[in-house]
Amino acid sequence: ESRAANASNMEINVQWYIPSLAKPSNYKETKILLLYAYNTKPVKINNMKIFSSMSVSSGHLWISLARIISLREKLSNLKQQVEMLMQSSKSLSSASEPTSFLEQSETWKRIPSKNPKTNVAKVHLDEKTEEMAKRCLSEVKALLSVVPALSLPLPEIPFDVTLESIASLEDMFDPASGCVITEESLFNWIISLFR
Repeated sequence: ESRAANASNMEINVQWYIPSLAKPSNYKETKILLLYAYNTKPVKINNMKIFSSMSVSSGHLWISLARIISLREKLSNLKQQVEMLMQSSKSLSSASEPTSFLEQSETWKRIPSKNPKTNVAKVHLDEKTEEMAKRCLSEVKALLSVVPALSLPLPEIPFDVTLESIASLEDMFDPASGCVITEESLFNWIISLFR
């Protein structure tokens, strides 16, 4: 069965497109088209001609390419900051446990984790990283809101910050590729911006 015909419980699919002919005529700067579709309940499509569902929505937004590139760079920096916080919290927790010299030398080797759970653990942000996250998410909100909003800093982060959620946002704003977002609290926040 094709992935296009099936979707999990909640899923947002995002793609970027720069059409060669159809461009908004009232814009002076380079714009790129964000195409999105999401479902709020499981979807299984057997026949495209008769498919109809209230739980599936789609749309598009014209967004400034320069702002997307700038935001992606900020999200990349935020992801690095979150990775450093995770690494330092791991170091602190492992430092509190007694280890032999041999075990310590093994921890110094940088081996990527094969445990996917490390990406979904909620990260406790320091003040600097939290402010950085709020600024990035305020920009995301300003770009994705159907009704353009003032880019005021968010009073709080609207979803659980995990390495997976920040990496998903970074992927979402990569104009060279698309992404799929399934993480529940991030999903809910993003679709609230599309509505």
